[in-house]
Amino acid sequence: MNRWLAPAGWLLLVFSVEAQEASVKPGINDPFRKSDVKAFVERFEGESREIFEKREAIAKACQIKPGMTVADIGAGTGLFTRMFAREVGPKGQVFAVDIAREFLEHIEKTSRDQRLANIKTILGADASPRLKENSADLVFICDTYYHFEYPRIMLKDIRAAMRPGGKLVLIDFIRIPGTSRAWIVDHLRAGQEVVEAELIAAGFRKVSETKGVLKENYIVVFEKAEK
Repeated sequence: MNRWLAPAGWLLLVFSVEAQEASVKPGINDPFRKSDVKAFVERFEGESREIFEKREAIAKACQIKPGMTVADIGAGTGLFTRMFAREVGPKGQVFAVDIAREFLEHIEKTSRDQRLANIKTILGADASPRLKENSADLVFICDTYYHFEYPRIMLKDIRAAMRPGGKLVLIDFIRIPGTSRAWIVDHLRAGQEVVEAELIAAGFRKVSETKGVLKENYIVVFEKAEK
């Protein structure tokens, strides 16, 4: 479970490209630069969180099969990383991608404790998940898209990391001014329609939407479209 780090030349390219796109939400990831893992475990894996309460239904909606390679982008404390590792089995693999080293170290420890040897942690960057090309059958992004400071560049790299016919499962908060909680409206820069338009522009095709599972979040499945 060693971290795979991108070559220096690629990092320079990422930073060069990043300079061409202004951050859409400067500072949104600052709280994660030095993470209090214990506090985040209580926050992310508590019964009061809708995502945690409905985790089994969410995993089912992903339709993960044994032998698949799954990339959990914005893995956080590893809630879904560990669930997916069990689903893909010993012949599959799960990449846990996050920008916080503390989260990745926690995932590595909990994976060892639970004897999950098919998890690989990857220290992501603000403008790239640092995934190898054609390495993932499914990309999972849960309550993380609004943390993408450079969505256009991120989506380009995510698409490149997906194998032909690969799926992307996106879960995020429903943002409707006057209806959604004030925190959601203030914290998120865009609602579902804008997010879907950004993915379509980046070379993805919407294939399905799961309704009735979550109240505050939507679940949408995209496919890597052929350009």
